[in-house]
Amino acid sequence: MTALQDTEDASETDLAKHDEDDYVEIKEQMYQDKLASLKRQLQQLQEGTLQEYQKRMKKLDQQYKERLRNADLFLQLETEQVERNYIKEKKAAVKEFDDKKVELKENLIAELEEKKKMIENEKLTMELTGDSMEVKPIMTRKLRRRPNDPVPIPDKRRKPAPAQLNYLLTDEQITEDLRTLNKLKSPKRPGVSPSPVSPSSPEHVPAAPMESPSQRYEARIEEGKLYYDKRWYHKSQAIYLESKDNTKISCVISSVGTNEIWVRKTSDSTKMRIYLGQLQRGAFVIRRRSAA
Repeated sequence: MTALQDTEDASETDLAKHDEDDYVEIKEQMYQDKLASLKRQLQQLQEGTLQEYQKRMKKLDQQYKERLRNADLFLQLETEQVERNYIKEKKAAVKEFDDKKVELKENLIAELEEKKKMIENEKLTMELTGDSMEVKPIMTRKLRRRPNDPVPIPDKRRKPAPAQLNYLLTDEQITEDLRTLNKLKSPKRPGVSPSPVSPSSPEHVPAAPMESPSQRYEARIEEGKLYYDKRWYHKSQAIYLESKDNTKISCVISSVGTNEIWVRKTSDSTKMRIYLGQLQRGAFVIRRRSAA
């Protein structure tokens, strides 16, 4: 009995040992199979034939093509938008250029028409008053130099006469004024003391009237204002302009120059230039009027 039990125990031990060896061998075989599979997949990956690799590559390629298509569409859309904006801005620039050109032409035409109207009014005024735009030479009269008078300065050292001297009286008016002044002087007789004379005596009554043949007015321009007939006139002041033919015009002083004034008629807004010489000779007479 004892020997039989020992034999059974030995058989069980050998069987357990054989099973353990089989397990180890199976596990080793599985490891080798898995290692061989990984090596085979690695080889396929390097060759580009791995199925998983091909799937993912195909998916990436689809994404790449989709992004390229979207980029092309976006580029086309942006290009069309830029072209539309360019055409729109170009049309706006051309329209603005045409408008500016027309506006410039109209302004130049209006300016030339205004100048033409001013010249025509000036010509009409000169025709009515008989004045000329040409500068007349100033008549100079040489007088005998007294013993105590200083030596006259040569003409080249004299200061130029102001512009107002270009509008003096004519030779006929100067001659008439001198004749009137000579008649107004009281004669002095040597050795005879002046005696009172009756008003009816011929010596008391002057040969010519006190007033000059053409009435004179005081007119000058100072600091942009006109002093005329003991009154001051300024720009934008309402006046009446009377001419020799008793024509009365309602005007407004538009500007005051250095030797003339410009007036604007209230009836048709035309402008006239009046020289100081014309005011001094009485060719035109200025009267104040209410602005209303």
